[in-house]
Amino acid sequence: MNIKLTSPAAVAAALAGLMATAPVLAADYVQAANNGSTLVFATKYDGEVFTGSFPGFSTKVSFDPVDPAAGTLDVTIPLAGATSGNSDRDSTLQGAEFFNVAKFATARYTAKGFTKSGDKYVANGTLELRGVSKPVTFTFEWKPGPNPVLTGKATVKRLDFGVGGGDDWKDTRNIPDDTAISTVVKLQAK
Repeated sequence: MNIKLTSPAAVAAALAGLMATAPVLAADYVQAANNGSTLVFATKYDGEVFTGSFPGFSTKVSFDPVDPAAGTLDVTIPLAGATSGNSDRDSTLQGAEFFNVAKFATARYTAKGFTKSGDKYVANGTLELRGVSKPVTFTFEWKPGPNPVLTGKATVKRLDFGVGGGDDWKDTRNIPDDTAISTVVKLQAK
């Protein structure tokens, strides 16, 4: 079939048609600065739920919803800024028995290759916390657009990383081993 393109409008229409059928390629994104992204944790102490956050975390992601297996995720979390709204608890969190920020200033989560599960994506990545690296599964939703939004959840077993592992804190009747993590990351093209 031979198509004759005789005008700029015909060329533009042909290119638009080709682009509409072209596959979406993975794009690289970084967390947009000062835009309301959050990284939150939730657990209990003596039966009372408390939450906290990690301000200042940073995220890099490469993602194509058509080819999630090619995706990557890299999150750096400064631990000294962890806040729970209680200064005594925050001081304890930064201490040697919990995050030990004097020795381990940051945590890092990395993942390569995602799978699709219904309307969500699953990253089987590695969390490095307090010098310990363990697998952690992160499930997320992707809202596409010029400034996509990644919304996700994970469960971290604190004792796997020695968080609250001292004699006073390792009793899971006082503080459960499972810590819920949730995040909303607003992104921009890299």
